[in-house]
Amino acid sequence: MRKSIAFTTLIGASALLSACGGGGLFNRDRPDEFAVQRQAPLVVPPDFSLTPPQPGAPRPADSSAAAQAQDALFGPGPNRSEVEKSTLGRAGQAAPGIRSTVGDPQTNTVAKGSVTRDVIAAPEGDGREAQAVAGG
Repeated sequence: MRKSIAFTTLIGASALLSACGGGGLFNRDRPDEFAVQRQAPLVVPPDFSLTPPQPGAPRPADSSAAAQAQDALFGPGPNRSEVEKSTLGRAGQAAPGIRSTVGDPQTNTVAKGSVTRDVIAAPEGDGREAQAVAGG
């Protein structure tokens, strides 16, 4: 009797576990659920004389999921003055690898003088030791 119960339990457990064989515990060959983006619904334009968009061109009304998330978290960008917009436009884009070349010992730098060294080497704190003398 005991052997038949143990045998039946063993057969039942192996039948239940046979559905779990899916290629290993750490198999991560699944689609990324966070990469899916909802498409905007189709809308009939009010003016039928519009030209159709070019194939492969981005839709002007769509924004990416990353931009939507950034707007939801941080709100819209700051209102910039014309001077600030002009300055940012003239500054251009930084080189793609700038962060890795800044820390390189072979990167040439400009010596800023003893004042910069004194500011960097100043002790921390807000007491007497943290005071600076100007014009001396």
